[in-house]
Amino acid sequence: MRENTIKQAFSIEGKGLHTGLNIHFTCKPAPAGSGIQICRTDLDGCPTYPAAADYVSATSRGTVLERGAWRVSTIEHCMAALYGMQIDNCLIEVDGPEFPILDGSAQPYVDAILQAGVEEQDKERDVFVVNRPIEYVNPESGSRILILPDKQLSVDVHVGYDSDVLRNQYACIQDISEFASEVARARTFVFVREIAPLLQAGLIKGGDLNNALVIYDKEVSQAELDQISDLVNQPHIKAERFGYINTTLHFDNEPARHKLLDLLGDLALVGKRIQGHIIAWHPGHTTNTALAKQIRRQLKHLDVMEPHYDPAEKPIYDIHDIRRLLPHRYPFALVDKIIYVSETVIIGVKNLTINEPFFQGHFPDEPVMPGVLQIEAMAQTGGILVLHDKPDAELYSTYFLKINNVKFRQKVVPGDTAIFRLELIEPVRRGISTMRGYCFVGGVIASEAEFTAQIIKNKG
Repeated sequence: MRENTIKQAFSIEGKGLHTGLNIHFTCKPAPAGSGIQICRTDLDGCPTYPAAADYVSATSRGTVLERGAWRVSTIEHCMAALYGMQIDNCLIEVDGPEFPILDGSAQPYVDAILQAGVEEQDKERDVFVVNRPIEYVNPESGSRILILPDKQLSVDVHVGYDSDVLRNQYACIQDISEFASEVARARTFVFVREIAPLLQAGLIKGGDLNNALVIYDKEVSQAELDQISDLVNQPHIKAERFGYINTTLHFDNEPARHKLLDLLGDLALVGKRIQGHIIAWHPGHTTNTALAKQIRRQLKHLDVMEPHYDPAEKPIYDIHDIRRLLPHRYPFALVDKIIYVSETVIIGVKNLTINEPFFQGHFPDEPVMPGVLQIEAMAQTGGILVLHDKPDAELYSTYFLKINNVKFRQKVVPGDTAIFRLELIEPVRRGISTMRGYCFVGGVIASEAEFTAQIIKNKG
């Protein structure tokens, strides 16, 4: 899949949930690879920083990003809309310290994106593929998020409250394409008993019955309830009447769906698409953003993501296809199958057994795959990348011109499954290809190198 931006800019105006200020928000197209950038146009120099979990500074009733004077809050609904509509790159300009709350959901942002249009860009999307379970447990609240390997993004959310009105609820999506229809309209919610403390903390100055579900579930005196209604400029309600006091629900489980919305908005701060099955129990902004930070720390320690490999999946090219594309034969055929190929990236697999001929002499008592053969196996995988779309591929061969930055990090031995990931560093020109290659074993990089090779048509 390729990255996306919006076709044209769009603007939204509305009040901020916590400040009550009238906020002007504009979203503009951005180049491939730039990510989501947020600019505070009301500050000197119009400081601009990426929407990244590294900058999360607070999570009380919304996610806050902060760096020096640059501070933006209540970003999660917009971020969820961008993530759900698969927008990878855009520049957001805002003239205040938070995004407008609008109706308390992501729907207004989704509507604006649909009207602006989505434009595919000439860059392959960078995806964080979950190959082994990732878990974060909030030590204070006990809320928990688990991400398991899966073929695509799917999300399950479980919530529960000590409330006669809102007890246990569950929401899920099986594919991100369901976001617009199943999640975007879900509105934020607040309990009546929370309103006074939030107001005393200087929050929700812009909150009202038009931008949140208000849940009345614990009886208070009529005088106290009238006072709260006056504070938020809303009509008085009867103290004995429990329930959702302001509106009908869009969904029976709207609060759980909104928690799913918030979770996607916060995990968008990872800066990469996530491929995995997310299961969240009682999620909140604190837990969501802590997990996003954990994933970003993990990504910073990886040179490149380990490719996902499921032996049960049918390969793109099996050994018969590979023999058609490459001239290599026993004992020098070093790629068993190809599991992924695009215009710029290819992933190949080699299953190593003790019967490999090179193990007989390298070394008889401690068999190790020679480093030069690891490089050769990567090069053969790269050869398939540049030849696979040629109708007469069998008439071409590739030859090394240069190998740079070679590193060997661990041994490759019988019983290992080596996974090769090759990516073009630049487009193929005049038959010259330059690639960066990695050999993964057991989830870590065993070797790596940069290759320059020439593609030559064989004499006939």
